[in-house]
Amino acid sequence: MSVFAVNYLCRQTLRDHAFREAMRTNPRAAVAGLPLSEQERDALIAGEVGELYAMGVNSFLLGYLVRFELLGLTLDSYREKLLAASRRNKTKS
Repeated sequence: MSVFAVNYLCRQTLRDHAFREAMRTNPRAAVAGLPLSEQERDALIAGEVGELYAMGVNSFLLGYLVRFELLGLTLDSYREKLLAASRRNKTKS
């Protein structure tokens, strides 16, 4: 998996204004050239931060997606998705 690439993408949304705008207007095209697995790409485009977190993506960096309201994410949806992922992980243990 390419968790590093997802972490890097999240950081780029903070630093690169053109990339951030591309993520806002056409996220699928914005991530097309990045070395992501199909599962990562699909979860990212769908705003499934809980799934990405479960894969090992840094929750702090995922927060940049929320900060700029990308991929349909809001603070409430971000929190709900991370909590759901956390609960799933606890039931697996």
